[in-house]
Amino acid sequence: MENMQNLSELFEATLQDVYFAEKMLVKALPKMASKVSSEDLRQGLEDHLEQTRGHVSRLEEVFKIIGSKAKGRECKAMQGLVGETEEVMSETSGAALDAGAIGCAQAVEHYEIARYGTLKAWAKQLGHDEAVDILEATLEEEKAANETLTELAMADGNAKADDIGGATAHGRRGAKKAHAN
Repeated sequence: MENMQNLSELFEATLQDVYFAEKMLVKALPKMASKVSSEDLRQGLEDHLEQTRGHVSRLEEVFKIIGSKAKGRECKAMQGLVGETEEVMSETSGAALDAGAIGCAQAVEHYEIARYGTLKAWAKQLGHDEAVDILEATLEEEKAANETLTELAMADGNAKADDIGGATAHGRRGAKKAHAN
């Protein structure tokens, strides 16, 4: 980042960072969705892709509000998260791939939650009230997406990945306990 002198410049630079990140996700999410085996996870990723396209549009609105041109700046954090996701997707298969995809998607969501929370706080401090509302809407969608991923993981994503010979981790613990008695 260049030498930013005030919160307004930092706000705009971070907005550019998130804009780049969201556009990067628009390209990455379809690849993830095409590789997972769980239909619920695939649908969740496809639904979030549509939301992400909306996030890009909302960010363009925020740029207009602050009187700036919508443009991205390289987001090394998202590049790293997407790179890690690609690595996980190429090194796993089946249910393990689904569990890995959920974990990677949650890492992305956590990054976005942090960024949108920060942008919202800065917009409020800078008096960009209309931008606050827009950023809040996206922040809530990111939180909901994270919650959905948690539910998918807890419902069966992680259990299926831990399935060995038809026994889940809970089943193995129960079997070990039975043998101990």
